[in-house]
Amino acid sequence: MKVSDMIPLGLSEGERHSAERKGTPMHPIDRQLRWLLSMATLAVSAALWWPLPSHAARVKEVATVQGVRSNALVGYGLVMALDGTGDQTTSISFLPQSMIALLQQNGVTVPQGTNMQLKNVAAVMVTAQLPAFAQPGQTIDVTVSSMGNAKSLRGGTLISTPLRGADGQIYAMAQGNLFVGGAGASAAGSKVQINSLNAGRIPDGATVERSVPTPLNQGDTLQLDLNANDYSTAREVARVINRRMGEGVAQALDGRTVRVRMPTSPEERVAFLADVENLPVELAMPAAKVVLNARTGSVVMNQGVTLSACAVAHGNLAVVINSTPIVSQPTAFSQGRAVTTEQADIQIRSQPGMLIEMPAGAKLSDVVKALNTLGATPQDLLAILQAMKSAGALNAEIEVI
Repeated sequence: MKVSDMIPLGLSEGERHSAERKGTPMHPIDRQLRWLLSMATLAVSAALWWPLPSHAARVKEVATVQGVRSNALVGYGLVMALDGTGDQTTSISFLPQSMIALLQQNGVTVPQGTNMQLKNVAAVMVTAQLPAFAQPGQTIDVTVSSMGNAKSLRGGTLISTPLRGADGQIYAMAQGNLFVGGAGASAAGSKVQINSLNAGRIPDGATVERSVPTPLNQGDTLQLDLNANDYSTAREVARVINRRMGEGVAQALDGRTVRVRMPTSPEERVAFLADVENLPVELAMPAAKVVLNARTGSVVMNQGVTLSACAVAHGNLAVVINSTPIVSQPTAFSQGRAVTTEQADIQIRSQPGMLIEMPAGAKLSDVVKALNTLGATPQDLLAILQAMKSAGALNAEIEVI
C-alpha cells in the first residue's frame, strides 16, 4: 500500500470517520498523535482524581522507649563576684549560714557574731537535665536562678554545687561562669531592663558523676510509649514493625503502648532500634479539637474541625464612664473654702448585631471562612465557639488552657 493511499493529516474528525468507513487506513503519524493525546488525557484525569499520598512520620517521632528518658537534677549553691548586685543579708537570713558552711569546708573558722556584708553573693538554685545514657565525665548544661532579692547575676561565678536526683544521690557537680541574656541600667530613680537578670545559664557547666541505668538491655521485650493516645497509631506502629522485622515481633497492647520483642545481644538491640525508629508510619487524622487560650485570646484548631449549619448574632457592648470635676466656691466673707467634687456620667452602648447564617463546613478552610464573616475579635471568638459547642454546631472538642 502506498503512503498516498492513506488518510492525510489535517482532516476533521467527521472526515476521518468517513475515510475509515471507506476502508482507507489511517496515517501512522496521525495514529501516534491520537494515542499520545489519549495518554495525556488519562494522565490529567489520574492527577485530578487520584488521592495524594498522606504525610508519613517516623516511629521515633510518635513513640519513645519506656525508661529511656532524661532525669531532673537540682541543687542549692552560691554565686560569687557580683558587683554589689547580690542578696541583701537583712532579708536573706540563710545566706550567712551558707557562707559560714562553705568557709568551714575549706578550713576557715568564722567567729560567732561576725557581721558579714555579702552584697557580692547570691543564693541560687541550680537545675539540669541528665540525658539518657549519660556517662561519668560527660558535661551537661545547667540553669541558675536567684532565690533571694539579688538585683542581677550578670558577671557572677557559680561555686561548686552538687546536683541531686529524686533519690537524693549526687549525679553531677556544677561550676562555672554565668551567661545572663538580660540587660538593664538604673540612675536617678529611673530603671530600664530587658529580659530577666536573675537567671542565667552555664553551657557544659556540670560534670556527670554517676550514670542512671536504663532497661534497654534488660528482659526479652521493650515497650514503646506513644506520645498521644490513639488506637489507630498504635496499630499502625505494630503493623510496620511486623512487616519489616517479621510477624509477631510487635504487639499493640492499648492505645498508647506497643510491646516489641528484642534480640539478645546489646549490639543487635541497638541495630534493631535504629531500624525500627526510622520506619515510616501513616498517621490517621487526629480527633477534632479547638484549643482556646483565655489569657492571650489565641484560638487554634486542627484539620478535623467541622461546622454544622447554624445562625449566629454577634454585637458589641461598651460601657463608657466620663468624669467631670466640679469646683464649689464659697460666698464672700463666709470664711469657707473651695471644695472639688466629681460628677460621673455612665453610658452603655450596645451595637446591634445581625443574625448571620453560617453554612455547614466540612473542611477547616470552610470553618475559617465562616468564622471570619462574623468580624469578631479573638476574645469574642472564645465565647462564640463555646456557644456553638453548646448548641451542637461545632463538631470538635474544646480545650481551654
